[in-house]
Amino acid sequence: MLKPVQLGNSGLRASQLCLGTMNFGIPGKGHQGDWTLGLDDARPIFKAAIDKGLFYFDCADIYGVGACEEVVGALLREMLPRDEYVLATKISMPMGRGANQGGLSRKHVMEGVDACLQRLGLDYIDHLVIHRHPHAIPGSVKAPIEESLEALHDVVKSGKVHYLGASSMFAWQFAELQLTAKNNGWTQFISMQNHYNLVYREEEREMIPYCASSNVAVMPWSPLARGILAGAYQGGFAGGSTSRSQGVDRKRTESLYHGEHVFGVAERVMQMADKYGKKPAQISIAWMLNKPHIHAPIVGVSRIEQLDQLVEATDIVLEAQDVAYLEELYQPVQNLLSMGAS
Repeated sequence: MLKPVQLGNSGLRASQLCLGTMNFGIPGKGHQGDWTLGLDDARPIFKAAIDKGLFYFDCADIYGVGACEEVVGALLREMLPRDEYVLATKISMPMGRGANQGGLSRKHVMEGVDACLQRLGLDYIDHLVIHRHPHAIPGSVKAPIEESLEALHDVVKSGKVHYLGASSMFAWQFAELQLTAKNNGWTQFISMQNHYNLVYREEEREMIPYCASSNVAVMPWSPLARGILAGAYQGGFAGGSTSRSQGVDRKRTESLYHGEHVFGVAERVMQMADKYGKKPAQISIAWMLNKPHIHAPIVGVSRIEQLDQLVEATDIVLEAQDVAYLEELYQPVQNLLSMGAS
């Protein structure tokens, strides 16, 4: 069973793992449509997650262009009382062709939150995450950060949102947001969803130390490197063995993971899996959870057995020499944020 963890310096608690829900919605709708599970296929996974003590769920308005929130909201309303789960959703990515249908202007923050609540069928969002920095959203103007932060503060004070989180940006940008919010008496962010795993560790340079020093929860997305660290690719991108790794989503994976170390590290993960009698995904998650300041990494699953394995991974403790062996091959790469790809 998963245990609850406190998120940063807030009073909010979440389960040790967060269920990422990007792959739930309406099959064929949205950028991940070729590997999306519909309502009936998602139901047993949600039930299994709840039975294992997982009560923290993460979605976004852009996933399935709203379809993800509809499915997640329907399942949670069906399965649990409102005070027994924690739900995060994200706003800012363009939801249509309209000039104000994305970004973090005051107009879109207000309208975006209302639209999320309508799709979810809920009265409030536990944890609202800005999907990127206000100045790093495709097709949107660079809204003054003061405008964005005050609007986010207002949706908290209205009761529609309880806590704020942020996602992938440079550490200096996050520090600027936090300091601006603090100086104006506005709500600060309690978490950072960033891109971090065994084959992409650039966040260890600045963002993770900053979050640790300011007691902000670090909640990595793609802890399994889009399947690379779970064995979905055997030796290279051409070796995809799942519907996701063989489909159009493979191009996105290739755009994120560069460097000669990637598949060498993945091979070492498989070696450690053999040593411990576990699956590669379990070793990758165990490595992450044994890092200080990591809270509730966001995991995605398409089968119940995958979920069971990841829950089991929370109890795995890797020996120090094995951690060093897993990390040894890593080579610095260009920060993906500077390429606009993260």
